[in-house]
Amino acid sequence: MDRRQIVERHQPELNKWDPVSPFSVGNGEFAFSADITGLQTFPNQYEVPLGTQSNWGWHYTGGPGRFTERDAAYQAYDTYGRAVGYAMKPGDKPEAYHWLRQNPHRLQLGRISFRFLSESGGEAEAEDITDISQKMNLWSGILTSEFAVSGFPVHVMTACHPTIDAIGVRVVSPLIEQGRLQVFIRFPAPDMISTTWAKAVFPDLDNDGRHLTELGETGVNGATIVRSMDEDRYEVSWSWSAGSLERTGVHEFTLLPDPGGESLEFSIGFAQESAQTAEVGAIKSASARHWESFWMSGAAIDFSGSADPRAYELERRVVLSQFLLALHSGGSMPPQETGLMYNSWFGKSHLEMHWWHAAHFPLWGRENYLLNSMDWYEQILPVARELAQSQGYKGARWPKMVGFDGKPCPSPVANGLIWQQPHPMTLAELCYQADPSSDTLERFRSIVFEAADFMVSFAQWNEEKRVYDLGPPLIPAQECHFMQDSKNPPYELEYWKYGLEIAIRWAERMQQPANPLWAEVAGSLAEPPQAEGVYLAHERCLETYLTKNRDHPSMLGAFGILPGTLIDRKVMLDTLLKVKEVWIWESAWGWDFPMCAMTAARLGEADLAVDFLLMDASKNTYLTNGHNYQRPGLSAYLPGNGGLLAAVAMMAAGWKENEAGESAAKSAVRNPGFPQDGSWTVKWEGLKPWL
Repeated sequence: MDRRQIVERHQPELNKWDPVSPFSVGNGEFAFSADITGLQTFPNQYEVPLGTQSNWGWHYTGGPGRFTERDAAYQAYDTYGRAVGYAMKPGDKPEAYHWLRQNPHRLQLGRISFRFLSESGGEAEAEDITDISQKMNLWSGILTSEFAVSGFPVHVMTACHPTIDAIGVRVVSPLIEQGRLQVFIRFPAPDMISTTWAKAVFPDLDNDGRHLTELGETGVNGATIVRSMDEDRYEVSWSWSAGSLERTGVHEFTLLPDPGGESLEFSIGFAQESAQTAEVGAIKSASARHWESFWMSGAAIDFSGSADPRAYELERRVVLSQFLLALHSGGSMPPQETGLMYNSWFGKSHLEMHWWHAAHFPLWGRENYLLNSMDWYEQILPVARELAQSQGYKGARWPKMVGFDGKPCPSPVANGLIWQQPHPMTLAELCYQADPSSDTLERFRSIVFEAADFMVSFAQWNEEKRVYDLGPPLIPAQECHFMQDSKNPPYELEYWKYGLEIAIRWAERMQQPANPLWAEVAGSLAEPPQAEGVYLAHERCLETYLTKNRDHPSMLGAFGILPGTLIDRKVMLDTLLKVKEVWIWESAWGWDFPMCAMTAARLGEADLAVDFLLMDASKNTYLTNGHNYQRPGLSAYLPGNGGLLAAVAMMAAGWKENEAGESAAKSAVRNPGFPQDGSWTVKWEGLKPWL
């Protein structure tokens, strides 16, 4: 396959302002998002911030010890005769609630911008920018931006180093020789002090007294800037080819290029300590080598011979999603839902989304990107154990909405969710399938076994029905249900069984005895509830398709994502068709569409699988930059991209049979999830079948 040709026919370009679709350069741990100037010159032209973010850059307002989880108000929920506390509402401790919810938050490390000056000395505005031509070279990871300022051309190259958190920039323009082009870095206040979404996304830029920006070591063509706020700090290293640095604000420094030529090169690096830079040429070369290696490794897919007119768009989404997920979601901890572009939910990770960000990596032969974040679960294992113990359970309970430290935070929904619990087990199993060694088993054994111990502790024996129930209290993946009402949601039941069976297999592989409760609970879970021939959201939700036909149709996840050993195929097909007919798709989320496609594929409904994957719905929009748009203020939703890649891999490479031998198509069949009538020509290499 000509991989370069596949990639390059989908390289995104802009010739005008696009307020929802900035391009990013990055390396999985750090990313820089730019406007059409190649820097962050006109941020007000965009719906969302132009971020400079990392996996290491976090802040606690007032210091990390201002509040602890014990300071939150807890609400007691009856759990089969005993009270279990969950921090769901502010109660009589609103200050602690909001502080814990917002801290730690991910830092916006700095805005790097051009300042273009007119002949009279005034600053150019966005409307002065014309002749825009911007291209994101996916094969090299290099962003090129060409435009004119008041008629004078400017050419900018922006790249990110693959192993150093630094960008390199080369600028060519007659404005440099005229002394009318400057570069500045400005640092915003670090706090998120509002409970509103808008303030959460756009931090306070004006609170100068809450942070400190100091000039450190300086040289002829370089300087270090030291940032501090409360007990947190980081460094910025800036080097340039020719010019001088001046402080132009309390939290702003400006590079004044020497006016002797028409070109300028500079690099800026960020780190908690000892920030590094490299020569711009070295950054450009390293980026090109890194991304070429990325595209030449792992899997590739080609839809170019298809008669279906939607094939080109699906291929575009597949190519761009690979690039974005490696850039934003391939780092050392589970990513936030917007990756490293800007903060959503205070920059915190949503662990129930980790599967959607990262499960595709092993399927596409890039399991190393998943492995990068898997050891993080081992690091937060003490937190997960403490959470389980505090609620009277055994093992380790994975929290939902967390900062880098893995600690749960108050939330009206997050603490009631349970479907993140089997995720690390499934991801560990994917790692094992990629590397079936004793080292892999030993590396993740605690994650798998202790997660399973919590799962059997959480399940409740129902003596009357002789089954194990899940909940109440819980909130299903479809989050529009109440804690105390929800019981036995189908997806969670099937996932509980699936996760426990992984733990049993791991014990067998390691030739050690399994906890007997794992098999007991897995074999005696309640049947997924149904009524009138379709599956319900949960056992007590008879109005599933009347008033609860919104948010995630998560009952479909029990067969498609999962093998569905508790599922009746006919009932699931009727459920899928019912969902397609009555669901309020404007209320859905980006990963719901690939989830439905996976269900359709496993049911043998290939036409329906493609229809779901490419459904015309606002939440299934993929922008010029490849991001999955959801709504104003949330123009990047990477779980949609990751779900797309998982679904495409499954539809092309197939899936393994479940225990009952039920499979719409065995993995040996070529492209079982795509229509077989000649409308789709799907060529691929390197994909692996779904579990």
